[in-house]
Amino acid sequence: MADNWQDEWQPLIDAVGTDFGDGTTVWGADVVERGTIRRFAEPLELGSGLHYDPEVARAHGFPDVIAPYTAALSFSVPAMWQPGEPTLYDDPDPDAQPARSPINNQDMPLGPRTTGFFATDIAIEFIRPVVVGERVGRRGRRLVSCTPKQTSMGRGAFLTWESELITDSGDVVARVRNGTYAYNPHPSR
Repeated sequence: MADNWQDEWQPLIDAVGTDFGDGTTVWGADVVERGTIRRFAEPLELGSGLHYDPEVARAHGFPDVIAPYTAALSFSVPAMWQPGEPTLYDDPDPDAQPARSPINNQDMPLGPRTTGFFATDIAIEFIRPVVVGERVGRRGRRLVSCTPKQTSMGRGAFLTWESELITDSGDVVARVRNGTYAYNPHPSR
């Protein structure tokens, strides 16, 4: 009998176009702070006063220092670990995946369970920069595509998702389209 592992992905293929978000916003761990912007910009040597000096930012029409556009996504990620929670890395294997993560597919209601996961690509349409004092969250999780594929890593599917980054005042600051590969590794040889 043929191995039809791809059939396990059919419910997800049929769900392309569905928004798996429940209408709520998943908020980033912290409010955007001037020091965090500095720590992001410093190693990149981004010298624009827009990222350091409130007066320069105001002179360009912003209420305060702005984060570089490329930092917006990192401000939308929820905390990975909180005091009192079990460790994220409960497997000593150097290639182990975290036990839980807000960015993998552990909460997928359809399709097969997978143990491997990585990002493949991302495209972001920036609407406006994030300003000091704002909190950023992610809203929506629309499935754009699902393509089962066996790779050298294992058997799984390439998935493409769309969502929005919003501020705590409700402004959409970016639209995100990201690709992932969710898979089960090949058995050890």
